[in-house]
Amino acid sequence: MHFLDQAKIFIRSGHGGAGAVSFRREKFIEYGGPDGGDGGKGGDIVFEAIAGLNTLIDFRYTQHFRAQRGNGGSGSNRTGAGGDDLVIRVPVGTQVLSDDREHVLADFTAPGQRVVLLRGGDGGKGNAAFKSSTNRAPRQHGKGFPGEEMWVWLRLKLLADVGLVGLPNAGKSTFINLVTNAKAKVGDYAFTTLRPQLGVVSHKGREFVLADIPGLVEGMGEGAGIGDRFLGHIERCRVLLHLVDAHGEDPVEAWQTVRTELARYGAGLEDKPEVIALNKCDLLDDELTTAIGDELRAASHALVLPLSGATGQGLEAVLDRLVEALGPAPDTGNSAAAAHGPDGGDADEDRPWSPL
Repeated sequence: MHFLDQAKIFIRSGHGGAGAVSFRREKFIEYGGPDGGDGGKGGDIVFEAIAGLNTLIDFRYTQHFRAQRGNGGSGSNRTGAGGDDLVIRVPVGTQVLSDDREHVLADFTAPGQRVVLLRGGDGGKGNAAFKSSTNRAPRQHGKGFPGEEMWVWLRLKLLADVGLVGLPNAGKSTFINLVTNAKAKVGDYAFTTLRPQLGVVSHKGREFVLADIPGLVEGMGEGAGIGDRFLGHIERCRVLLHLVDAHGEDPVEAWQTVRTELARYGAGLEDKPEVIALNKCDLLDDELTTAIGDELRAASHALVLPLSGATGQGLEAVLDRLVEALGPAPDTGNSAAAAHGPDGGDADEDRPWSPL
């Protein structure tokens, strides 16, 4: 299945049905009055979030959605049938934006959530509604009210507990393959990951969802690399896991680059609790690993955990830290930031560094 996280669609609710012009014509009733019924209401445009979807690919091939119009009224004061509502099913995490993308019209965060975005037009009145003492045989009727229409953008923001960030080739795909059943592509070149990946991590009786996005580079807001469009998928994450390549040219600068781009993007990403893992430590000796870890700890004012995504060394400590940062349970109201110090650093930053 192809991944698509943005789509533009046209939606229109149903028009109301016209009222009827009819007169009562029955045997032995000399002066039959008007008995035209009202028109039926047009169908609504309803959005519903359902579980099991993680792409908007269906909206690439079907882009116009029109609800059914109401039927016209008829004689004997019979109201026309209302048009059926059109239910548009979207993945959980989808936002419906206005055509200019300036306003969020609906935000779906739970399965089964339904929003009536456009209401169908009301049906027109039949001629029976216009009769009076001075107008006993009215022939006017309502034509029905038109439905609403608009272009909207659908934007999918995957729901995950932990967001995985880092420069290209920091080992994010290897890590998510190690701790989940995801099958992310791994290669020895930049931007192996071209679309977000989701996986479920099970650790010590706790499960949480991990999201991996394409690597970040300096200037991504101006379109460098793959750009910043995929950062929306970690806006809803409660914790960020920042992987830093210990075998890179300057791990401290790599960490600072990602932090700078997160701050430029905004949406509160720079304020989220962060767990830093120094990856690929298996390629270095203990002395060099300790030195790099100390430098990164001094720059970030946070605990830095050594890790090897290839061998799994240090994995238990990283997962323990993530579970600790996530807190007991989402519905307890406890903030995951409680594990962090008042300056945004880690409350355990005085914990001594230990190599693998």
